[in-house]
Amino acid sequence: MRVVVASANPDKAAEIAALLAGAGIEVVPRPPTLADVVEDGVTLEDNARLKAVAVCAATGETAVADDTGLEVEALGGAPGVRSARYAGDGASYEDNIVKLLDALAELPDPAQRGARFRTVALVRFVGGREIVAEGVCDGTITLAPHGVNGFGYDPVFVPADGDGRTFASMSTEEKAACSHRGRALRALAAALAEPERDG
Repeated sequence: MRVVVASANPDKAAEIAALLAGAGIEVVPRPPTLADVVEDGVTLEDNARLKAVAVCAATGETAVADDTGLEVEALGGAPGVRSARYAGDGASYEDNIVKLLDALAELPDPAQRGARFRTVALVRFVGGREIVAEGVCDGTITLAPHGVNGFGYDPVFVPADGDGRTFASMSTEEKAACSHRGRALRALAAALAEPERDG
């Protein structure tokens, strides 16, 4: 099976390609001439669908997209669907991390810094059929960044079922084994392997 990855984020696209390749799915990059999709959906699924529909329509091929949110308990679930733009449109990974750590500065106790990553992954077929899967990873936000791998909020997120290291301190394989995106894409790959059902 061949799919076009809808993400314009090269870090995310590479992670999606690596995860799906393990399931025997060929992932090709989105056309570089394709304009960025405005992600103005209310939910993660909305944004994943906006990207997948646009790329599917532009390429005439099956498209895969995801959207991920970091939901911090003490912040009422923020930054959530605005995670990539938490510090403003065009914000860098570092900008977003600085804003997040500042928002939690008065809460040094790890028990007060609970969070979860949630990913919704979606495949859109040319005929309009969709398959949607979700992956969640619970954890905590550190007091300061640790590690040099990964991207986004990886330097400040410690998964609950890990060994105390941040995602950015793990290898790609270690992160994929327990991450939200890994879980969502493995569920998506399993769903794609099932025979198509009526309805």
